[in-house]
Amino acid sequence: MNTHTSPAPRAPVGRVAFVASNAIGDTLVSMVIVRNLIDHGFDVTVYGTPAHALRQWFPSVAIFPLPQENIGAAFAPYDTLFQMQWNQPLVDLVDVHPHVLTLHDVEFGDRPGCMAQRFADFCRDDLALTAPVLDNGITAPASLQHRRNAKRVMIHPEASTEDKRWFSHRFVRLAQRLRKRGYDVQFVIAPHERERWRDLEKFDIPAPHFANLHELACWVYESGWFIGNDSGIGHLASNLGIPSISLFRRRRVAERWRPAWGLVDVVLPWQWVPTAYLKERFWRHTLTCNRVLTAFARLTRQAG
Repeated sequence: MNTHTSPAPRAPVGRVAFVASNAIGDTLVSMVIVRNLIDHGFDVTVYGTPAHALRQWFPSVAIFPLPQENIGAAFAPYDTLFQMQWNQPLVDLVDVHPHVLTLHDVEFGDRPGCMAQRFADFCRDDLALTAPVLDNGITAPASLQHRRNAKRVMIHPEASTEDKRWFSHRFVRLAQRLRKRGYDVQFVIAPHERERWRDLEKFDIPAPHFANLHELACWVYESGWFIGNDSGIGHLASNLGIPSISLFRRRRVAERWRPAWGLVDVVLPWQWVPTAYLKERFWRHTLTCNRVLTAFARLTRQAG
């Protein structure tokens, strides 16, 4: 049982270290806090695995890998530490530093808006930062051209947990139908996820390999469209201004975790299914391929 409680937030003092999550989406939304702190003159250093992989996309922020040992000494020079959860990614952080601010109550408390909006509101209401912005400051390398491959649709059919994954065969059918409409459809599949997609080649659907998260971000940035489950890659596409379709299993989950930036259409299952339990159990069945294609057609009209 977690006996740690979040200290009452207050405006940070002195040098600030922000320990970013191991999750891509959590990292991107929490960079909203980093951006607003820096805008208000704070000296902020970020530590994190996805954050460090994306350091070229945040050129004005000092970003380093997570320290692997002796975290007390690593963070001793800082006056204030932030971490999204009290025990993640560094389990002992609250025990080795006297001023650690965790964001558990912001994430799970009774606040309105998606997570990025909650973090912006947290900057205003809890940290007393004036006129906070929702933009986390992500900036593409100058060598890239935004949406250069206008017909390329990146589909991410995976998610961090099984309950977030739409049916695999429907993603394949979706790709096939989009290809008939003239789109270059490619799947985003991480190395540890490829075992579930070993039959993908027979459908002739490309799934490029990326050496790291930076390479994937470059590829997504130059793509025209994105479709995926509730996942960190969906947040990345949104953050990079790629018109996106995001599939969610329930409305309340979508309200909190929907991608916050750019043109995003959230697609939900049929809402007439009663009770949260049945919605969770049958959402894959009632979220049809036609619903996603209809949303995609609407998105293309909105994007112009």
